Formats: sequence, C-alpha cells, structure tokens
Amino acid sequence: MTPRPSSRLPRTTREAHTTMADRDATPLDDPVGASLRGRHAHLARRLGAAVTYQAEVATFSSVPAEPDERAWADLARLLGPGQLADLFSSPASPPPDWEPVFALDGRQLIWDGGDRVPAAPGDVTELGADDVPHMLDLVARTRPGPFWARTREMGAYLGVFDGGRLVAMAGERLRPPGWTEISAVCTAPEARGRGHAGRLVGALVSRIVARGERPFLHVAEANTGAIALYERLGFRTRRTVTFRGFRTP
Repeated sequence: MTPRPSSRLPRTTREAHTTMADRDATPLDDPVGASLRGRHAHLARRLGAAVTYQAEVATFSSVPAEPDERAWADLARLLGPGQLADLFSSPASPPPDWEPVFALDGRQLIWDGGDRVPAAPGDVTELGADDVPHMLDLVARTRPGPFWARTREMGAYLGVFDGGRLVAMAGERLRPPGWTEISAVCTAPEARGRGHAGRLVGALVSRIVARGERPFLHVAEANTGAIALYERLGFRTRRTVTFRGFRTP
C-alpha cells in the first residue's frame, strides 16, 4: 500500500472528542493485553509479564505500559529468535537490538451511533471452520490486514457469498472488557460498490450492542475511504495510533 501524507488529528481535535462516554474506554489503551489477559486468555501464550497469541491465531503481543528489561527478555523468549513482535498500537520502545520491521499510522475508532443500531441484513452468513479456505482466499486477494488460519477463533465472522464464492467478509477480533473490535473488513474487487462492507459492519454492530458491549475498530490513516464509511456508520475517532512491528534478536 502506497503511503499517503499523514492527516493526524490535531491535539485540540482529539481532546474535543474525549467525552464522558470515553471514560470507560481505558481497556482500549492496550486492547491486545486486555484481550489476552481476559476473554482471549484461552488463546494466549504467556511468559512472565509478556503475552502473545497462539500460532496462526494472531501475531499481536503485549508487554506492560512501562516494560523493564525482564519484560522484553520474556517476550523475546516467548516468540523465539528472529521472530516478529507485532506490538500493535503499543508505544513502548523495545531494546535497540530489536530490528524495526514496520510502522504504520492509523486511527482507533469507537461506535457512537446511539440508538441507530442497524438491522441485520438477510444475505449475511455466519462463517465457520469449513469456510476458512474461502476466508483465506479472500484475504489473499484483498489484504485487509493480518489474518491467519485460526484468526476466526477470536470471535464471530460474517460473510457474503455470490455463486458459491465468498466475496465479502468482516468479523470480531480483539475483545477487551466491555468492547469488541470489528476487523478483516474486505470485499473482492469484482463485488465492490454493492454495499457489502456497510451491511457486514452493521450486522456486527447489532450483535455486539445486543450483548451489552460497544464496537470499536482500527484503520490505517491512509485508508480514507474506509474512514469515511465507518464515520457514516456511526463511528468516530477516539485517538490516533501507530502500528509497529519489530524482529526479536
């Protein structure tokens, strides 16, 4: 993806978005750690203060907000030498011998649609284990972000089929207390412009809100089309983030 000029929100704009509704959003400051130490504990690998997902579920890892040398050593041992430490949106800086792999500006958005909960569309199908090959094929064609053979175990995934082929998908990923992240929103090139992404996200919003939780999501800053779609659906920016990955020594 070709980077575009950053359009980070100015500090005054970010502060204006911080309302009383955000006071219960503390788990979103470390959504990976909050998920792995909570509802995704059954998908976690732990060593000391470090935690990461099991293989083929996700590459995301977490260390404390102010990690010491022991925390980084634990994460390095947990992942193994020369492996990707995907720190997601954590601002913590690893030791200098950890090789930078990527850094991508993004946003964290929270759903603020009030009573405007979308009605579930009839053409949406819940995806199961037998659909994983279709899901991986769609991901390979659309590249919505990290998605592996066991990612669907993180939550419910919904899709739209056309002629027996999966042409659109979205699902639940990180699960910090009180919140559920919507992720892997993607549509095959030949099926774009039909509103599939909006219907899938709307269906997930309905499910999440019905459980008494609140939806949130992450998006690359350069993906202005997706940001505009999410804002139309009732999401608003909570904060800007930088997604970062490093190679363990």
